[in-house]
Amino acid sequence: MSRLMAIAGKGGVGKTTFAALALNYFLQREGPVLAVDADPNSNLPVSLGLKPELTIGEVLEEFMSAKFKLPAGMTRQNWLETRLNQAVIESRGLDLVVMGRPEGPGCYCSPNAVLRDFLDRLRGNYQWVVLDNQAGMEHLSRRTAGKIDCLVFVADPAVKSLRTVQSLKQLAGELKLEPAKMFLALNRAGKIEPRVEQLIKNLKLDFLGALPEDPAIAEYDLAEKSLLLLPPNSPALQASERILENLAKRV
Repeated sequence: MSRLMAIAGKGGVGKTTFAALALNYFLQREGPVLAVDADPNSNLPVSLGLKPELTIGEVLEEFMSAKFKLPAGMTRQNWLETRLNQAVIESRGLDLVVMGRPEGPGCYCSPNAVLRDFLDRLRGNYQWVVLDNQAGMEHLSRRTAGKIDCLVFVADPAVKSLRTVQSLKQLAGELKLEPAKMFLALNRAGKIEPRVEQLIKNLKLDFLGALPEDPAIAEYDLAEKSLLLLPPNSPALQASERILENLAKRV
């Protein structure tokens, strides 16, 4: 049974790092897995050591372009589905879809419906789908990803970051996303201040734990090296295994 994890949080708190570590965990234990990069900044491919040549946004832009010409003998829906399949980056046990930048002006109701059906069929091929979301939840609001089995809010141990989580949790309710489970995970966390502890309790989210500061993460990011290659003694990798084992038991 395929399960979808969506990751949300304030910009710069480490959502992409958490997504890469989650994909690594599920790949090693349950695979195959699908990564969906829904952040226009698109950092997840670098963190996974993959290079996208085509994004979903580019496919939709091409589809809606005034210069678009349908090949002979092909319906618009068949063309779109073919191009969407070409946007899937395949690797051993781990595939990637990059949503790309938001679409330009115009009605995307029809292609978004096709995209929704496409992702729904695609996710059936994987044990886990991990969606790295942008700071807001615009992509999730379109419902293109389908049913969310768990929504993980990632924050650093700072008041502003946790207040953003509170706002996003409220937004998830307003958008009626209705994830089966909602969790909180901290990143770059050492000793947690009492005020921060209280804010965590006030969120009333299932707290999974914290990833510590790990110099290897910064080094790999700087070198554009895949986080899937982190050494076994990496503190962040070890902590992520405990966190994700905790999550897997609750989903």
